[in-house]
Amino acid sequence: MSARSATRTAAASIRDRRASPSPRLDLHQSRLGHAPIASVAMSSNPVFPASPDPIPASQPLPHRKVIRSWLAPIVERRTARAIALLALDWAIFAALMVATVLLSAWWSKLLCGLAAGFMIGRLFIIGHDACHQSYTPHRKLNRVLGRIAMLPSLTPYSLWEVGHNVVHHGYTNLKGVDFVWAPLTRAEFEALSPGQRRLERLYRSGWGPAAYYLVEMWWKRMFFPRKTYLGTRRAEFVWDGVIVVATAAVWIGALVASALATDQSVALLVGLGFGVPFLFWNAMIGFVVYVHHTHTAVQWHDDKIAWARAAPFVSTTVHLTFPLRIGALLHHIMEHTAHHVDMSIPLYKLEGAQHLLETTLPGRITVQRFSWRWYFDTARRCKLYDFERRCWTDFEGRQTSPCQTAVA
Repeated sequence: MSARSATRTAAASIRDRRASPSPRLDLHQSRLGHAPIASVAMSSNPVFPASPDPIPASQPLPHRKVIRSWLAPIVERRTARAIALLALDWAIFAALMVATVLLSAWWSKLLCGLAAGFMIGRLFIIGHDACHQSYTPHRKLNRVLGRIAMLPSLTPYSLWEVGHNVVHHGYTNLKGVDFVWAPLTRAEFEALSPGQRRLERLYRSGWGPAAYYLVEMWWKRMFFPRKTYLGTRRAEFVWDGVIVVATAAVWIGALVASALATDQSVALLVGLGFGVPFLFWNAMIGFVVYVHHTHTAVQWHDDKIAWARAAPFVSTTVHLTFPLRIGALLHHIMEHTAHHVDMSIPLYKLEGAQHLLETTLPGRITVQRFSWRWYFDTARRCKLYDFERRCWTDFEGRQTSPCQTAVA
């Protein structure tokens, strides 16, 4: 299956899901004979009085539906909390934009622009949740809130929905379908033009997340993408693109008007009030999606049968941990294994879900404590992928990670 055909299938699948309610599973009884999971009080970090016993790595991994049944008590979406969180992040973003205009020192404007870029990332994570229908219990409200949350990132909601929800989540780390940070083989790299090879080296240098996301994701796949990348066309895609263009025009126009009204440099204010936040956001999201699925212990696959046997909803995802509760500032998007196991878990419940998975499935989930040393070492090692040896290599094809064993 190609990425283009997967995208076309994704669009049809999303239309089908909108037309009919999602089936509900009986999620309170494990199929492995564990005791029923008791209902618990809902909180950001719930206690699990009847959690399943840990399953050693030597035993077969339970079916995904069974694992999701363990998480059922966590899947409670709260409308008031969701709206309040969106309003708070939008208020902070707006305040930073006002400060960028009113503060006089260039460095204070720059700091506000960088902070605004971070808030764009937080808002996008909310939109990402809404796009998964996990933010509130109301499908139509999720679509409205999701579009509002994605406005500052200039992301067309419907295009993200098709490319991310089904293509990425449905085929995570399957080469030829999942296109997000998909590694090249040495033969594919050698077949590139000199300019394309230089660009790939930049992307994989550790300094390239902003360039990668801006070019490969936003420009090619989000901003009025060609049918080559999309595989299908819908009026909704066009209208969401128009909304993005209108948002950018209003944003830049407001900064130009503010610069003229306060006798400031138009170029400087637009650069610090629009360019800096938007570039910071691209760097942030490019970094996040890279570390979610790139690690020397994480495989890519080019065979769908082998990929399915590897339980990709667990094996292809990294839980990156940070000090000082930085993960909470990122709306817990780094508790990413839980999100891939069950996309219906709202962001404000992911921490508890991730803890349950790591307690119940010891040794199966890749957990990595973040450091810049680790990050740049990963970027140095994970340049290309050898699908025959199932290992990462450098650009010369030299092995840089252990060869992974195929799942029988």
